[in-house]
Amino acid sequence: MGQLAVRMRYLAGRARHLSPANLSEFTEQVRRVSKAPAPVIVADMMWCAFRYDMGFRDYAVWDIRLLKARERKTWMTHPKSYRITKLLNSADARELVEDKPRFYSDFADEIRREWLDLRTADPGEIDAFLTRHARFIAKPSQGFGGAGIDLVDTADIDDVPAWRDAQIAKDQTLLEEVLAQHPELEALYPGSVNTIRLVTFLDKNGTFHVIAGVLRIGNGGVIDNFAGGGMFTMLDEHGVALYPGVDKKSNVFEHHPVTGVQIAGLQVPMYDEAVAMVERLSRRLPQIPYMGWDVAVTPEGPAVIEANHNSSVFQMKPTVSGVRTGLLHRYREATGLEL
Repeated sequence: MGQLAVRMRYLAGRARHLSPANLSEFTEQVRRVSKAPAPVIVADMMWCAFRYDMGFRDYAVWDIRLLKARERKTWMTHPKSYRITKLLNSADARELVEDKPRFYSDFADEIRREWLDLRTADPGEIDAFLTRHARFIAKPSQGFGGAGIDLVDTADIDDVPAWRDAQIAKDQTLLEEVLAQHPELEALYPGSVNTIRLVTFLDKNGTFHVIAGVLRIGNGGVIDNFAGGGMFTMLDEHGVALYPGVDKKSNVFEHHPVTGVQIAGLQVPMYDEAVAMVERLSRRLPQIPYMGWDVAVTPEGPAVIEANHNSSVFQMKPTVSGVRTGLLHRYREATGLEL
């Protein structure tokens, strides 16, 4: 399947699921930085979807309304990321990395945490896990975007068999030890594990590319995902935060609102070790060259949280960074595709 066919299939799917509520939300985000009337914004959003293969959220989050045509052309988009996935990753990529129990088993040496699958564990294994952990994470075995993740207090479980049945019924069957994060990331926000997203590509010549480094930060919840209320900032090649944090609704945070820690300039600890770990993992999955890796940094070293075969795209808003060009060139250089 060629790029055009993949693009048309993606656009058709997005059109079928277009939500008026989302369109209204994105339009309001744009109006924070533009005085244009709503019909003009919607029309421009539609034009960018066609001309630049750009999602509506891409348009809103990255201040595209403010940019000239030559600047708009430089932005990587989620539809283009989807094309890379379909064209270059193997057909079984989702099965290999997004079935979490399988992924945890395959990469047990880099997980750094105990986990249990309620679907296959016997009562003795469940009791032993609950005895060892006063609190733990419960999540779907194949979820994404931070959906369905809860922090559970073991003391709240009165009837273990009934609780297990309820967990299976709502497809929240993966239990995980709560990772202790590095003290410097704990000081940034202690309510969640603040993770690194590394968007990477392993080319046919065996060269490993870090296309983008991102620090994801929790804000009031137990997860740090952008879609789940968290924020992000971009990292330089040394793991230093380049800008303030930004959340899904385009709110900007110079300092973390809970801890007061300044975000821009923060050095992610053990960043080089995290990159080295991800490169090792990538070379174990050469059939999935394009990946988004989520990595926690514990006091003992980096731990892989999960791998995403269809990574989200991260770039910083021009109104925050002062940079009016995007990262499309980095994806082109790594993949060799004329996106």
